[in-house]
Amino acid sequence: MTILIVGDSCEDVFIYGDITRLTPEAPAPVFNPLREKTNGGMAKNVANNVEALKMTIFTLTNKNNIRKVRYVDDKSNQLVFRVDEHDYCDRIDKEILMQIKNNECKPSMSNKTSIDAIIISDYCKGFLEEEDIQYICENNQNVFIDTKKELGDWINLADYIKINSLEYEKNEKFFKDNDIINKTIVTQGNKGCLFRGEIYPTEDVPVKDISGAGDTFLAGLTVEYVRTNDIIKAINFAQECTEIVIQKHGVSTV
Repeated sequence: MTILIVGDSCEDVFIYGDITRLTPEAPAPVFNPLREKTNGGMAKNVANNVEALKMTIFTLTNKNNIRKVRYVDDKSNQLVFRVDEHDYCDRIDKEILMQIKNNECKPSMSNKTSIDAIIISDYCKGFLEEEDIQYICENNQNVFIDTKKELGDWINLADYIKINSLEYEKNEKFFKDNDIINKTIVTQGNKGCLFRGEIYPTEDVPVKDISGAGDTFLAGLTVEYVRTNDIIKAINFAQECTEIVIQKHGVSTV
């Protein structure tokens, strides 16, 4: 089985260090770096999780390197501050976009590849515009979307949408006027997630880092749906995957 991931990606960098005093120049902590962890983030993190769940993947993403550098207190695992570098990217090439049709894609010079599902991981950095997402939804099946954009009719033909509770509140008017809520899964942190009026709770586990947890949920959701064609089983599996990664430091794979 093969899943195509389309969207903005970045390099996630976690620098862990000691903080023992404030600088005399200003009320700011003095950070002494000890170690560093780096991995692919955003769409690449989704792809890494899908691959870790034993699926074949193809990824269409930006070429320029967006970096999110997080400075974390090693003792408390508390994020001190984050620096985002080159926080934008070029739009997907139109010719490549047009190849994503009828659940097929030509990700390289090889022949077209059959795709079982498509994940759109849109962090709104410029790789995908609304019309690009609409085109993919109109011309393919099993399209799962996680987007930071304000929602509109361009998303109506998506098969499933994953958003968090804050994003839901921002788009509440759209959902009131649109029955797309019936295929929207709202993640609610340690409360679980909401789907079609029912709460699917999560297990109470020790949390070390929630960075990238939404990417893992999206990956697990899509993988299990492809395997079972059962969205409830997919939701429960996605919850299990998320419970694993939040017990790890940094952005991790399941």
